[in-house]
Amino acid sequence: MDPQPSRRSTNDTLRPAHISYSTQTLSGYGSAMSSLPGSGAVTPRTPGYADGEVGERTALLEGREDIREVEAGSGSSLSSDGRPPLWRRKSTWAKVRYYIPSTAWIPEYSFSLFAGDFLAGITVASMLIPQSVSYASSLAKLSPVTGLFSAAIPGIVYALLGTSRQLNVAPEAALSLLVGQAVDEILHADPHTHPVDPNAVSLAISTIITFQVGLISFLLGLFRLGFLDVVLSRALLRGFVTAVAVVIMIEQLIPMFGLTQLEHVLQPKSTLDKLFFLIENAFTHAHKLTTIISFGALSILVAIRSCKQAFKKYWFIYRLPEVFIVVVVSTMLSDEFGWDQDGVEILGSVPINTGTFVQFPLRKMTLRYLRRTTSTAVLISVVGFLDSIVAAKQNAGRFGYSISPNRELVALGAGNIVGSFIPGTLPAYGSITRSKLNGDLGGRTQMASLVTSTLVLLATFFLLPWLYYLPKCVLASIICLIVFSLLSEFPHDAKFYWKMRAWIDLLLMSLTFLLTIIWNVEIGIAVSVVISLLLVVRRSSRPRMTILGRIPGTDRWKPIDENPDAEEDTSGVLIVRIRENLDFANTAQLKERLRRLELYGHDKHHPADEPHRRDANVLVFHLADVDTIDASAAQIFYELAETYKNRGVGLYITHLKPGPHESFEKAGIVTLLGEDAFLKDVASAMACIEQKVREREG
Repeated sequence: MDPQPSRRSTNDTLRPAHISYSTQTLSGYGSAMSSLPGSGAVTPRTPGYADGEVGERTALLEGREDIREVEAGSGSSLSSDGRPPLWRRKSTWAKVRYYIPSTAWIPEYSFSLFAGDFLAGITVASMLIPQSVSYASSLAKLSPVTGLFSAAIPGIVYALLGTSRQLNVAPEAALSLLVGQAVDEILHADPHTHPVDPNAVSLAISTIITFQVGLISFLLGLFRLGFLDVVLSRALLRGFVTAVAVVIMIEQLIPMFGLTQLEHVLQPKSTLDKLFFLIENAFTHAHKLTTIISFGALSILVAIRSCKQAFKKYWFIYRLPEVFIVVVVSTMLSDEFGWDQDGVEILGSVPINTGTFVQFPLRKMTLRYLRRTTSTAVLISVVGFLDSIVAAKQNAGRFGYSISPNRELVALGAGNIVGSFIPGTLPAYGSITRSKLNGDLGGRTQMASLVTSTLVLLATFFLLPWLYYLPKCVLASIICLIVFSLLSEFPHDAKFYWKMRAWIDLLLMSLTFLLTIIWNVEIGIAVSVVISLLLVVRRSSRPRMTILGRIPGTDRWKPIDENPDAEEDTSGVLIVRIRENLDFANTAQLKERLRRLELYGHDKHHPADEPHRRDANVLVFHLADVDTIDASAAQIFYELAETYKNRGVGLYITHLKPGPHESFEKAGIVTLLGEDAFLKDVASAMACIEQKVREREG
């Protein structure tokens, strides 16, 4: 084929009878040429193409006419074969791929990634299986099998709907503790009565909590409230996580010292009660063999983890599943030496079937505990999402892709809703530690999570009988290892806040910690969330304003608190720039803030101090930064303008955009002040003011 066709042949090539547009063409990623077969189509970049500009431009213009017809709706909505246009079918599929990410990555999955995903999945599963058993039995006070189902089912759903490629979704220590506290509180609410079947009650409580958690997360995502992660401060989360770590450690030291039976007799309630219980009985009534096994297992776990950190460059050391190793070895030793006969509590027989395998979560048994568990469900939803979004953002930044907090909420919510159909399933959210390990070991897609969930399911049905002789104190040791991870970041954050003199953050972190320890987890986080939200509201309710002054020798005005050269050169004139949109929250204090600027400027002052400035005769507003004004703000601004007008203060508004101007018209502000009060810029306002002064003096 001739590489340099004539203009006529070029136009014929560029205008075939039926062009099959590709997705790239319609979305702007390529030209129409890229969709043509290799039939001699050329572009202006084609070497030796001298006169192709006209043909290229003609073809593109003709193509644009067709597209305009479709956009205008002048043509038929169906193509010649009776099907919707290709661009519409592509657009629909693109939305499906957006909202269900697995429809994008599964069809295009490259098996070159499978080795890394498979290795990461196996390693995370070897850590997750004993962890889930520990969380369910030791923290949530449920059957170990519920922890395993919680580590499998929500993870599969998240893998299909989530936007993070490395996030591992499974039960978390803090959240399992909250479920356990709710279970314990309801079971022992009345000391004079005892449930006929405590196990069934525990399963019902956990099920209804998980369902509510899933529903709350799903609705938060559906209504696009994923910005919650930027509303609640990191200091609050750090104080909560640290307090929960201390609570968990105190809880787990009891079985590690072999004091479980004595605890059932004395029944210490609060965390402080349990701490005093440990101090009084740890060295007098502890079971020696249980204590040796517990702290021996913990020492081995810490030693292996330290070696892994010290020898990261040796992959065969870094990838050692220390938790799995300790579980297997301790189970074998327990069986060999008959530790159960010496008074060491073991896991024992774990029935797989928790009643009917799949049940609708909203039934008579679970609805009985709906109201009593809603506060716990809300707390778990908030804390679980914050932890998950931190882990997701860390991995997204590390591997160079973006995530959607709203779709994360939907995926996490859907996972928990589906999980709640299996009785007793615990709430499941993302883990920072497991997700980081997932990425370190080569996990590049959610295939790693699918591998993990598959292995956990296999372990649920085939591995549990082999863990019959697993000492329960070893499970407590595993949880204590997790506690060390939770506590590890506290010194760094506390030092950072101290260095930054962030006293409010330090106070919030300390308050969360103390309230959680002294009262309970719910009180601690609830009070801190309320305080955090009040601080956000307080900051957002103070409109950002500054006084402008003229740069000498120019017609430019700059903030006087930021530019030493800026001067207020006209006596009695106050020029104020409002630096954000106006709404009901920040406009409520507009009158007070303006009055303070008028009397005190930017100087620090006490309301009882004498004014530092004279009352303004003219007030000029610079509103270039105001894009929107809601109805409440417009109403308050009208009252403000009316007040100044009654005082005899001249009022000018400059740099007003069309949207706010329309709001001012509807609110009657334009009628109140007159069109002459609305000027293009500050220079025009100052010229008008100076002219009126001259006229008055003349």
